[in-house]
Amino acid sequence: MAKAKLAVTMDEQTLTEVDSLVRRHIFPNRSRIIELAVREKLDRLSKTRLASQCALLDPNFEQALAEEGMGKELDQWPAY
Repeated sequence: MAKAKLAVTMDEQTLTEVDSLVRRHIFPNRSRIIELAVREKLDRLSKTRLASQCALLDPNFEQALAEEGMGKELDQWPAY
């Protein structure tokens, strides 16, 4: 995937920690650590959004919907 350049401003303490991780070869460069941090945050926000949408569901309605027509189908399944 093509990558785009951008400028990032951050406080000195955070930059010092980032540079320390790069110096210790935990990350190859500043860009990579920032890219991974942003990706992780986006993934986490995506999961939070899914959880909040799931919380809006009515469990009783969803259960009834899932079981709709199951009685007829269960009769057609082989016995185990």
